[in-house]
Amino acid sequence: MKLRFLGGTGTVTGSRYLLSDDNHRMLVDCGMYQGVKTLRRRNWAKFPVDPSTIDAVVLTHAHIDHSGYLPALVKNGFKGKIYCTKATHELCKVLLPDAGFLQEEDAKYAFRKKFSKHEKPEPLFTEKDAWEALKHFESLHYHERFEPVKGFEVQFTPAGHILGSSCVHVTHKSSSRTVVFSGDVGRQDDIIMRPPEPISHADVLVCESTYGDRTHGETDPEKDLEQIITKTAGRGGIVLMPAFAVGRAQMLLYVIHKLMGQGRIPKLPVYLNSPMAIKATEIFCKHHKEHKLNGPQCELIDDKTQFVRTVEESIELDAARYPCIIISASGMASGGRVLHHLKTLLPNPRNSVVFAGFQAPGTRGDALVKGAESVKIHGEYWPVKAEIHNLDSMSAHGDYQEILQWLEQGSLKPEKVYVTHGEAVASDTMRKRITEKFGWNAEVPDLFEEVEI
Repeated sequence: MKLRFLGGTGTVTGSRYLLSDDNHRMLVDCGMYQGVKTLRRRNWAKFPVDPSTIDAVVLTHAHIDHSGYLPALVKNGFKGKIYCTKATHELCKVLLPDAGFLQEEDAKYAFRKKFSKHEKPEPLFTEKDAWEALKHFESLHYHERFEPVKGFEVQFTPAGHILGSSCVHVTHKSSSRTVVFSGDVGRQDDIIMRPPEPISHADVLVCESTYGDRTHGETDPEKDLEQIITKTAGRGGIVLMPAFAVGRAQMLLYVIHKLMGQGRIPKLPVYLNSPMAIKATEIFCKHHKEHKLNGPQCELIDDKTQFVRTVEESIELDAARYPCIIISASGMASGGRVLHHLKTLLPNPRNSVVFAGFQAPGTRGDALVKGAESVKIHGEYWPVKAEIHNLDSMSAHGDYQEILQWLEQGSLKPEKVYVTHGEAVASDTMRKRITEKFGWNAEVPDLFEEVEI
């Protein structure tokens, strides 16, 4: 069995791993690249292997950097099945068509405003392409063993990152070798998600390293939000929270309504302006047995939040000049409705913009948290006068200490560990920490490198 790293090396996006033997090929994750332009260009490059030669795809979870290239893969000739957990399937039904729709809208907007260098900008894939890809999906329960490709046995275990997220365990029957892909590993004590399930066995481990070189710190995110919201409302400002539609949006809503219920922040209108996040919130409430929040707590999110569904409602909200809280996707301010809110709110020092998770290098979110004086949105530069906050402690990724703790909880003794899904320094630091703590043979693979399992 061979493993080839087609993405997710040297960066936190574009996760793609190809497993193969003499007869079959299976892809674990099929993500889009996000962040700096040099990475985004990879989405448009010819796929490293002919999609028609791939027999199956297995997903760790629904986030776009792990699933977002699937419509393009199908469009370019993939004909096999795509396997994932039940919740991941439901979330992909929301995320993928929305991603296609947004790309179509962005292409149209770029054409109208003439800020693209292309005469007629085209989307990487359309909403229709996404629905076509969803016809290939097949979902399973955690711990259910299945054979997506002849000779490869797979099962999912909970990874604790977002709803439906999993570690993917692949055993090659003829060699009896097992490789485990961590996917994105969740927190040990997340506000709403349960911790990742320990791994009992792996001959080879592919481990993420998003926070491989740092910890989330000891700050209390609820106290931080309390201070930011109270201060901003006190000066008549608006709090804008760019948030990932899956996971962070639901956590922020829960914490905000909890703080209001406890009288720790003023009772302000709370808007969720993201059709994708609205649908994801409904799925989150449906699957409440998979996370820490019970039925009534999920209903609190639903009942106390004003869902902004239509474009007209979004435009009307963008004109708001009264204290309120707006949560809108995307989490790295890389697209979607949040961009229109940023253009309106960034120039005003009364407002606050709060990020609640990892900001990939090259994204607007990364530029803002690093103190940019202006940011480019829709071809124009907008001054940054609003207060910018980054609540790293609200990230859905375990930091290096939490990942080491998670690895220690199992009975692992892998022969090899490949450290991926991190910036160069983070991955190499994680490699060193794994080697020092466990004595395991760990390395950071190169893009397109192929190894024997």
